[in-house]
Amino acid sequence: MINEIKQQVESLKTKGALYVDTRWYPFEESNSLIMWNGNLKDTSFTHQSGIGVRVLYKGAWGFSASSDTSDLAGLYAKAFDNARIAAERVTFPVRLAEKDAIQANFTSPNLINPMEVPLAEKVAFLKQMDEKLGQPGVTQRVTTLNFIHKKIIFVDSEGSEIEKQITEVFAELSVLGQDAQGETHRRSYNLGQEGKDTRGWESIDLSLFNVNAERITEELNQILVADPCPKDDRAVILLPGIMFLQTHETIGHALELDRILGYELAYAGGSFVTLDDFGKLRYGSDKLTARADATLTNSPGSFGYDDDGVPAQDNVLIDKGILVGAITGRQMVEEANAKARRLIFDGSSGANRATSFYRVPIERMTNINIDPGTDGNLEDIIASTEKGIVMDGDRSWSIGSNREQFHFATEIAWLVEDGQKKQVVKNPTYKGSTLKFWNSLSAVGDQSTWKLEFVANCGKGQPNQIMQLGHGVPVCRFDHVRVGE
Repeated sequence: MINEIKQQVESLKTKGALYVDTRWYPFEESNSLIMWNGNLKDTSFTHQSGIGVRVLYKGAWGFSASSDTSDLAGLYAKAFDNARIAAERVTFPVRLAEKDAIQANFTSPNLINPMEVPLAEKVAFLKQMDEKLGQPGVTQRVTTLNFIHKKIIFVDSEGSEIEKQITEVFAELSVLGQDAQGETHRRSYNLGQEGKDTRGWESIDLSLFNVNAERITEELNQILVADPCPKDDRAVILLPGIMFLQTHETIGHALELDRILGYELAYAGGSFVTLDDFGKLRYGSDKLTARADATLTNSPGSFGYDDDGVPAQDNVLIDKGILVGAITGRQMVEEANAKARRLIFDGSSGANRATSFYRVPIERMTNINIDPGTDGNLEDIIASTEKGIVMDGDRSWSIGSNREQFHFATEIAWLVEDGQKKQVVKNPTYKGSTLKFWNSLSAVGDQSTWKLEFVANCGKGQPNQIMQLGHGVPVCRFDHVRVGE
């Protein structure tokens, strides 16, 4: 198959194609299991394979994809024809940033392929967790497992040939209960990196899940008898279970370069960031350093090489509060530099990805992380807070169309008074304007507070593409934030 792909790539070059690439998926498998109140609600398994072809001709893209690989010549001819027709209407010719030709392999770190684990073993885990979650105060209990296993072979007309095998493991425990007013509350636990170097079936550590099952049921019962979150201004201390979402929505999505250039306006919205802001905009306080790091050992945001064939990188986005970088691919950096009439981006950051062979690559988050700080552990940050609130768990979120403001509700919160962590409150919320909020960052926890949280379902693009990634974040404190509304 590889030789046939290379032959078709060469044939389009002789017809005048400026660039051709192929993403062949010999297999892409997913497995989902859901247990709800002891009932096995879902045991779905999917398998697909196919080829996606991109062709660049006279400044325009053409794309074609199929799960039928019996007529490669027809598939490549269709992609070329699509590019040829598009070239008649192109208004801003596509140019691609330079990259090296690469021959490489990448395999997600894992010991046990979850697709090879017997169904009975997976169900046994769900049953054990269901029994663990079945405590007083819990009216509904949900345990989920999701696995992805795929092989991707990338070949382009510039001499690159890259083979990747990606394995992902996601798991969640959730408990729900009703308070005296009949309102439902939720507490959950999602599997993250947990300090491990692998993400195969071995990630499903029974002792880890037992501890967290006990914790979330205890915390749910505290929520059910708690007073409502007060409506006032407080220092907000965000634990990683909500800090990851704050980072995702107001840094990650805001700094996708295609969004900054206006390509997502019809669906996912734009960004308040402009091309003139790079190198100048004070995004946050000097305690804020954020990066897109696709080189972390164990994360769904680490994939070796992106779908442009560019190696995964660790790129600083915000340096001590100043905006310096974006999430980029080969096409958008050239367009941004041309429109800005200055060199903002020196090549792609290796963040162009597609959800499968039948979608075109677009800029997607890798691991968008916040560097740990020097303000101690959680207890140290609480001790230095006169009037605050500690928040954890994502419950709901609302984001401005250009990421300029936000409103988040969390699962649980604890009040802080005079440096002491006090009682739990229910229905905690906080809101703010993105730049004002990040500039109010007054404390960043040390490495002991830093945790890599997984995101299994980040959506973007038309047609919609679901992507997996991670966020490594420490405990952070923000001053003078409105809560409870």
